[in-house]
Amino acid sequence: MTEESKYEIEVSVRTVYLPDQSDEESERHVFAYTITIANNGTVATQLISRHWIIDNGDGTIQEVRGLGVVGEQPFLKPGDSFEYTSGTVISTSVGSMKGSYQMAAEDGFHFDVAIPEFILSVPRTLH
Repeated sequence: MTEESKYEIEVSVRTVYLPDQSDEESERHVFAYTITIANNGTVATQLISRHWIIDNGDGTIQEVRGLGVVGEQPFLKPGDSFEYTSGTVISTSVGSMKGSYQMAAEDGFHFDVAIPEFILSVPRTLH
């Protein structure tokens, strides 16, 4: 068994634009994103912290770091998954997010899990 298969965390993302919370005239575009984190490895692992890189679409980059996600530091046994929904506000109609989770395995190994880049787009903006 390789080290990688022991610590195999899968991250999937769904996004939705929230027009009722957005104000295009004020350049306020609100998006919700739902993330599922699945432990496909063989060692129980805890999410300790997060690092987000938010690209506003106009070259402005915002970085966000913090403990856990939505106030939790989920502990995932092999086969477990954790899903949460959060949100972000950008000033342009198209942007993106990516980042990483910092994890601590039950056996003491610490590692990062990449959060794949995903697009934030107001409907009917991208062709």
